[in-house]
Amino acid sequence: MLAYLPTLGVLSASLFLVFLLLRRMVRTHSATAIFWHTVLQEKMTNLVKGKSRESRILDFVLQNGVRGDAKSVVDSIDKYCREQEWAMNVGDEKGAILDKVLEEANASTVLELGTYCGYSALRMAQVLKPGARLLTIEFNPANANIAKQVFHFAGVEDKVSILEGSTEDIIPQLKKKHDVDTLDFVFLDHWKDRYVPDTKLLEECGLLRKGTVLLADNVISPGAPEFLQYVRGSSRYDCTHYPSHLEYSEVEDGLEKAVFKS
Repeated sequence: MLAYLPTLGVLSASLFLVFLLLRRMVRTHSATAIFWHTVLQEKMTNLVKGKSRESRILDFVLQNGVRGDAKSVVDSIDKYCREQEWAMNVGDEKGAILDKVLEEANASTVLELGTYCGYSALRMAQVLKPGARLLTIEFNPANANIAKQVFHFAGVEDKVSILEGSTEDIIPQLKKKHDVDTLDFVFLDHWKDRYVPDTKLLEECGLLRKGTVLLADNVISPGAPEFLQYVRGSSRYDCTHYPSHLEYSEVEDGLEKAVFKS
């Protein structure tokens, strides 16, 4: 057994160096950061704690937020994700851009693609003018359930409605089933390979009017090159890029605003 000790020491030191290298790369490398947070860290923590990351976020909100105060709930989620465990919210840095672009749009009817735990919807609910409404689509039933509890605790249920299901099923139903004429603002923050198909579906269903603002998250990290090519190469959109960073990290990211012209 003693003969193996030097080998075990070298192996332990090597593993430690790999760990340190990964931690360093997580700060600046997009693919490494996402793999670390969504595969390694999340799976290990789920195994140890016996509940999902989303449930842990909800628990933290209920323990640290102020009931009926949406800002305190947003702040609680930011605190948890910065200090304890990364999550794929738009985050505070890009969230400030979302707030500004939405406020400038003066929107009455807003659609979000990808609710997750409800973080971005809460940010938007605070910016919406009186009488405006926000519809947010979530495919994952477990995430939708978490978001409902977050919205109830934050007191925004009168402004935000969760539509459970796939975007390709729900978008064509918006006019008849959900009393939507046209949309003023659309926030895309779901599966990146759905950005282009869902943008085209919004066009085909007549849900975009002249001046409708589309704002897409994560167009650099993990990236949505097909969406950027589509809107930037189309005469139907005026585009603006907002450089930023992947949520709760130093990894380069950005949001793309595309204003529908006709």
